[in-house]
Amino acid sequence: MTAPILTMTGVTKHFAGVRALVKGELTLYPGEVTALIGENGAGKSTLVKILTGVHHADEGSITLGGEVVRIPSADAANRLGISAIHQEAVVFDDLSVAENIFITERPRRHGMVDWAEMRRQTSKLLAELDPRIDPAMPMRQLSVAQKHLVQIARALSHEARVVIMDEPTAALSHREVAELFTIVHRLKAEGRAILFISHKFDEVFEIADRYAVFRDGAAVGQGLVSDVGRDELITLMVGRSVDQVFPKAVVPIGEELFRVEGLSRGREFADVSFGLRRGEILGVYGLVGAGRSEVMQTIFGLNRADAGTVTLEGRKLVIRSPEDAIDQGLGFVPEDRQISGGILRFSINDNIALPSLSRLAGFGFTRRGEERKLADEYVSQLQIKTSGIAQRLEELSGGNQQKVVIAKWLATHPRVLIMDEPTKGIDVGAKTAVYRLMGEMVAQGLGIIMVTSELPEALGMADRVLVMRRGRVAALFDRVEATAEAIVRAATDA
Repeated sequence: MTAPILTMTGVTKHFAGVRALVKGELTLYPGEVTALIGENGAGKSTLVKILTGVHHADEGSITLGGEVVRIPSADAANRLGISAIHQEAVVFDDLSVAENIFITERPRRHGMVDWAEMRRQTSKLLAELDPRIDPAMPMRQLSVAQKHLVQIARALSHEARVVIMDEPTAALSHREVAELFTIVHRLKAEGRAILFISHKFDEVFEIADRYAVFRDGAAVGQGLVSDVGRDELITLMVGRSVDQVFPKAVVPIGEELFRVEGLSRGREFADVSFGLRRGEILGVYGLVGAGRSEVMQTIFGLNRADAGTVTLEGRKLVIRSPEDAIDQGLGFVPEDRQISGGILRFSINDNIALPSLSRLAGFGFTRRGEERKLADEYVSQLQIKTSGIAQRLEELSGGNQQKVVIAKWLATHPRVLIMDEPTKGIDVGAKTAVYRLMGEMVAQGLGIIMVTSELPEALGMADRVLVMRRGRVAALFDRVEATAEAIVRAATDA
């Protein structure tokens, strides 16, 4: 067997007396992809931050290339050949591509930055990644996928031996994911070790050679991906058997509750029509750029429609703003919980109360007692793991942050709840909790519109699946008709 390029042994890290990592173990091999799997709070982020010099381990050792090393800083990690590509591209939008790649160490000549050499090296690095990217182009002009490629080029500029990819596909289309995986295979062929962090099991089984599972800050399993199945990985992650990843509740479907007819907006989407029934989860599937989110934002009053009508319980709605949408019975859980969904520095209490302030206020002042009562009610109902409603949203795990965002919209008592990528970036256990919650909501007579880019989620949770392609409705499938092949074919015009 090839000798490992990096080994972490007995690595432990405490924060304010709380153990975030307990004798963490990890082995990476050259020319292989190791998938790092675990729920939010399992210790993955702490491990990565130790590897990249952001945090220092309290105990344990790291061996790189057969030698025990210390990683006191991010600069030290780069010099050792350890680079990270994060889910949210860490770039400087107002600087050029070349400046971003050589942000920490620029080629010099006679004591001055050698701009021509920097552009030459950038062109060479990008030649095999995406030659269409101009080294002089400002980063803000690049797509999310291209920004990831610049991060990869930055890693290659340091001659990285270990490349860490933290949820790199979260914001990529299917085509962009395929292109990224082609690059991953190239990095493997060059003998680099890749640590690939993902919540998506289909990606793990497609790209990874090995797996390492963490739970509650400890390593609980590792081995070859070819020797393990999906159910075994889930059991390792959550510490219990998960018989049903998608706990679809059996709910009687009632009469039509909500209808969108002929909705159009500029070049974003045109003539979009669909209905939603009481007690139904309507899945809306499509590739990136299909117009799914744009339709939902327009329905909720974030954008103005050029044409079309929206009706709820037979009553035509006039929605000029999100406030109008809330007042008329709509709620909206946006795709990005940390930017649009919640205010990270606000408490759980303040986040949950935010869209209900007009109802909670009296004589120009908010009734803090009513706010706390409301927050306590939903923290209990949704089983949000927290030290108290005064805790800030940013201190919660991703799954619990998502529950807070859902709670704040449930507190408005909506008749229709739009959920855009409701389980994006959260672990299997948290996903299952959100799915159960969705089942409870529709059982109470709500209608849910679930926008998703995950086929298993659409197939597992939706009563019907509406497929969008290029800003238009391409197909509508009943649950019994919906298959992965039919949905993909409709979404891609294959």
